[in-house]
Amino acid sequence: MAIPYAPHYSKTSGVSLSDAAGLVDRIVQIGSRVKRTAWLRVVMVWLVLLLATPPLIQADEIHLESIGLRGGASGSSPIGKKETQYFTEYDLMANWTLPWGWYSDSGWGVGTRLMGSVGALGASDDTAFIATLVPGVVLGKKDGWLSLEVGAGVALLSQHHFANQDMGGAFQIVGDIALRAKVYRGIGVGYWFHHLSDASLYGDKGRGFDLHMIELSYRF
Repeated sequence: MAIPYAPHYSKTSGVSLSDAAGLVDRIVQIGSRVKRTAWLRVVMVWLVLLLATPPLIQADEIHLESIGLRGGASGSSPIGKKETQYFTEYDLMANWTLPWGWYSDSGWGVGTRLMGSVGALGASDDTAFIATLVPGVVLGKKDGWLSLEVGAGVALLSQHHFANQDMGGAFQIVGDIALRAKVYRGIGVGYWFHHLSDASLYGDKGRGFDLHMIELSYRF
């Protein structure tokens, strides 16, 4: 008697192709979740290490280092998906020096800071409130004459859906790089590359943006 051939079963293992497809789909879902939460985990670990670790290397007490204004607009997107909306942002910022760091006798070294800002995010005819909290590492002179700063933190938006782009949700991840300098007494200027996105926390449809911002500040 001829045995009928069942094409949906493997001849060796007896496992159906539908089961194998389900397993592959499950693996893809797990991989998507890992990718979706990777940036959030990095930022959360960074916040815990910076703010909860005892100050083994004491640079100074926590104090207000500077206050200032920033303004800028979106440009090309070297990080993540390309934005489909033109954004502008203007904010008030404040920087606090944190008690972790090391400086040589010449004044050059590594320090830490906490930057907070509140402002307005504009897109087409929409204007949203934006607040950020971004700890970072500072490389440069202790007196603020010249510094390169790298930070990662969080942001909160009052609106996340705009005319041509959906940000995904109100909670966002922030990454920034800044080159700052003191030009006359306490007056300082700076350039900020400011990245903001949901790190796929709300799925794959959300898009972030990259801003190029100019700073005018006063350092105490």
